[in-house]
Amino acid sequence: MTRALVTGVGAITPIGLTAHEFWANLVAGVSGAGPITRFDTSDMPVKIAAEVHDFEPGHYMDAKGARRMSRFAQFAVAAARLAADDAKLELSDSERPRAASSIATGAGGVIDTMDEMEVLASRGPARVSPFYVPTMAPNMGACQVSMHLGLRGPALASVAACASGLYSYVEAKQLIELGIADVVVAGGTEAALHRLPIAALANMKALSRRNDEPQRASRPFDKDRDGFVFGEGAVVMVIESEARAKARGARVYAELLGGGLSCDAFHITAPLEDGSGAAQAMTEAMRIGGLTPADIDYVAAHGTGTPLNDAAETVAIKGAFGDHARRIAISSPKSMVGHLLGAAGAAGALAAVMACATDTVPPTINLETPDPDCDLDYTPLKARQMTVRAAAANGFGFGGQNGCVVFRKYTG
Repeated sequence: MTRALVTGVGAITPIGLTAHEFWANLVAGVSGAGPITRFDTSDMPVKIAAEVHDFEPGHYMDAKGARRMSRFAQFAVAAARLAADDAKLELSDSERPRAASSIATGAGGVIDTMDEMEVLASRGPARVSPFYVPTMAPNMGACQVSMHLGLRGPALASVAACASGLYSYVEAKQLIELGIADVVVAGGTEAALHRLPIAALANMKALSRRNDEPQRASRPFDKDRDGFVFGEGAVVMVIESEARAKARGARVYAELLGGGLSCDAFHITAPLEDGSGAAQAMTEAMRIGGLTPADIDYVAAHGTGTPLNDAAETVAIKGAFGDHARRIAISSPKSMVGHLLGAAGAAGALAAVMACATDTVPPTINLETPDPDCDLDYTPLKARQMTVRAAAANGFGFGGQNGCVVFRKYTG
């Protein structure tokens, strides 16, 4: 079996414009939630989100190219460049055909669709951008990353709702293990912050309405949770074969063991109450990774802060890990970065990687009154120093799509 190693990390998030800033703030319990500044919310019941602030596309790409990219693709390129720089990744012409991208998303360029619809309605068809179609297409995150980094192997773009980001790491491991690629730049990206999605999710009762205290609004596993906080951002990691990483003396954060995927086949939005679909993904991830439940020390939970999801995930973790479930440290990055949708699983994966690399478990902030139905160790309020031999990251999406990836501390 060919081993796959994480050699570079990059992130554009509400709590940091690098992976290391993201991690420092995650451990410190810093919230990225606040009032929405991108559009008028005066007539909306939800007025808060976790926005990415101070992002300048020109720091990562030329201005002309940035104008022909949707924000989700800009995030992807920026995070990928940061990850490649962190990995000190250099590719010769002969290596480029064996270098791939796998950049997942949930909504792709949905903002561009809504903006161009307004142009069409108000100014007519002649004023619609000729670049609309190649801008909004969900595969453009992966394709733009490949173009900017010169990756000539496969460019994959899974769309699996809020599990999307985890699919990219399953694909990265498979590409390396099958001998198709030696390097995969993998992650998730999302930029869907717009009046329409916010209105729809608010009407679904999925979003928190704690408009007066946004930093306390995302409270996974807390008895008083009332929904998730909408977020945006991207997380990308460089995954290399062990042989290539060793040959160039690369720094290694963790080993990617693989992941498990499943579908509830139950409902378009609600999870199975018994958590069996999610548990299946976790169990499969451990099987593929050659791990037992007792090997896992930390789980980066999906943990959205919705009543149904958090209770179902608690049941699912118990189903997958048995008695060991009560000995695992668990936390939800969404308590700080909000729900990044297609990038959420990638953010959880980065938390799992950094937990293995630093022996630190980030907290679940705002977990002040634990829900009796969520009775596992969700690392409330403060980070914890502990040995993390192996870690898992969960992601569950609308349509019942479930994913779990597992990482292990790399010892050579």
